[in-house]
Amino acid sequence: MTSLSSSAAAARATFVMPSSVRGGMSRGRRMARLVTRAAASSPKLPSGRRLRVAVVGGGPAGGAAAEALAKGGVETVLIERKLDNCKPCGGAIPLCMVSEFDLPLDLVDRKVRKMKMISPSNVAVDIGGTLAPHEYIGMVRREVLDAYLRSRAEGAGAEVVNGLFLRYEAPKEPNGSYVVHYNHYDSSNGKAGGEKRTFEVDAIVGADGANSRVAKDMGAGDYEYAIAFQERVKIPDDKMKYYEERAEMYVGDDVSPDFYGWVFPKCDHVAVGTGTVTHKPDIKKFQAATRLRAKDRIEGGKIIRVEAHPIPEHPRPKRVAGRVTLVGDAAGYVTKCSGEGIYFAAKSGRMCAEAIVAGSANGTRMVEESDLRRYLAEFDRLYWPTYKVLDVLQKVFYRSNAAREAFVEMCADDYVQRMTFDSYLYKRVVPGNPLDDIKLAVNTIGSLVRATALRREMEKVTL
Repeated sequence: MTSLSSSAAAARATFVMPSSVRGGMSRGRRMARLVTRAAASSPKLPSGRRLRVAVVGGGPAGGAAAEALAKGGVETVLIERKLDNCKPCGGAIPLCMVSEFDLPLDLVDRKVRKMKMISPSNVAVDIGGTLAPHEYIGMVRREVLDAYLRSRAEGAGAEVVNGLFLRYEAPKEPNGSYVVHYNHYDSSNGKAGGEKRTFEVDAIVGADGANSRVAKDMGAGDYEYAIAFQERVKIPDDKMKYYEERAEMYVGDDVSPDFYGWVFPKCDHVAVGTGTVTHKPDIKKFQAATRLRAKDRIEGGKIIRVEAHPIPEHPRPKRVAGRVTLVGDAAGYVTKCSGEGIYFAAKSGRMCAEAIVAGSANGTRMVEESDLRRYLAEFDRLYWPTYKVLDVLQKVFYRSNAAREAFVEMCADDYVQRMTFDSYLYKRVVPGNPLDDIKLAVNTIGSLVRATALRREMEKVTL
């Protein structure tokens, strides 16, 4: 791509950027430049300057967006408040993300090829027998993945700023600049809480998570959210061997009334966690129950880190306003039933950036709200079916222990496993075989009936 330092210098009289931002715009000259076309109605920017975009948040969504913007010739600033952030996250990524985002394999701590589903009555079903030898679920640590994506964005030409986004001011005239207010963190200035600064941009990408300040400023509306609670547990080497290629998922009212508990392997420890939307004050009780269910395999372990974080349950009512848009958790892109969000965060960030690059003709024209809405339309077209299917699954199978027993029993079916893994690993809703679908429907009804009958018998015993 072309260097951004010359355009920054030419526009300095009308565009105030942090000094740290101005210094880094010459990176990434060797990166391939995206060639796109903008709408004829999009006004051309003054000669000598590029479109300027602020990406707020340096997780997978922000890192992917900043890299694609910088590669596409857009002057990019990424603001992240905590560069060593360890978000409480199971850390599972689909196989397609490794290739699609060109992730180095040493970023993947564990390649999970065996998944154990454990029902409320502790009936265990092994999943993974249908996987091909090359297929796996990747397990990553967010602090490692996020830092890698940010560094790649910086290498492409984006400037990474350590600071806390505070708010933005909308432009007072058409095609005017947005003013970004933030606290700049710099150990050399000796100011606790950072130094208040501002700079101007043409567009803003909010990638600042479930508690997004960008979303609040743009009036994006609220959404229901879950609380995820996770403990990283260092367990003895002989117990860690069990989790070398294995993860566990526990379902039941004891571990969560509307989600699941998990034990996911990392490089030298396991992540033990759970989540809930409906009973947030009881999250520590559910976590204790998850530890109890996994006791035999994590006994003797030492808790080395405790983490908690909100997780959105559905997209926000509004995701675009003018030249401001949301991606990742800030937009609400986390699936129900599974709670997956890493891939959709990175994918939405990249798709949003590509729409901006296209709409601005590689940073030479002003973007419009319609450009950002094209990203939303394409994202919804590709992934809305996945969100709806998982929403239905959660409503059907997470509503009671009887339904969860049926869910775990259903997971023993090879056809279910094959369909599930194909959908998860490659991010597509896989069309099924009609005959197998009919058999699956009959088996599912049978599982629900048997589980309900078992529940009634258990209720009689406890009366």
